[in-house]
Parts: sequence; structure tokens; C-alpha cells
Amino acid sequence: MVRLEIAALYAGVNILILLALAFMVVRARQRHKVVLGVGDQPEMIRAARAHANAAEYIPAGITGLAILALLDAAPVWLLHAGGLSLTIGRIAHGVGLNLGDMNAGRGLGILLTWLSFLLIGGGLIYAALAQQL
Repeated sequence: MVRLEIAALYAGVNILILLALAFMVVRARQRHKVVLGVGDQPEMIRAARAHANAAEYIPAGITGLAILALLDAAPVWLLHAGGLSLTIGRIAHGVGLNLGDMNAGRGLGILLTWLSFLLIGGGLIYAALAQQL
């Protein structure tokens, strides 16, 4: 598997995560008859925040992975480590947030997402500087 295909794999999976979280928002809207916003239903608020949080993090992570793959300077393990930690982190966070207040799923999701940003961001900086030397 070449680098761009690795980035495409994680992009595809994370797009499906966003779709699943969007479906959960729609389902909560129908259940609580909320047309706009989140109303005052805790389930609705959690579903909307889970989707919004993923929509805040996934695009940056996938963009970073794609640029890293296009630069062709990062080792394959770094692309997989960044992509897997982003993907597992977003799943854990989405599930945890939909379950309730702060819990192990949310905590693990936060840590893995930040780890992915550290790996991807660090890899991008290294790749950019290595090209200049």
C-alpha cells in the first residue's frame, strides 16, 4: 500500500465516522422532535456535540495525513500510527460522549486524537525541514 492510499483509507473511514455521528443527530432530532438547535434534551446535546467535535478534528487530521503522504517523506508506520490513532480516538470519543459525561471513552478519544495530531504535525514539520537540508 503506497502512502496516498494509506491516507485515503483513513480519510474514508473517518468520513464514515462523521456520517454515523450525523445519523445519530438526526435520530435524536426525530426522537425529541427538535427541528433546529439542540433543545434541552441531554441526548440531543450529546449527539450534536459528538458530531461537531468530530467535524472539528477530523478535517485537520486527514488534511495533515494527505499532505504527509503527498510529500512522500514520512515512513509508512508514521502514516498508519497517525491515521489509526485519529480513527480510534474519534470512535472512542464519539461513543463516550454519546454515553454521558466524562468517561473512559471520551478520555481515551481525547488522548488518541491529540497523539495523532502530535504524530502528524511533527511528521509534517520534519518533512518540510528535511526537504530544505
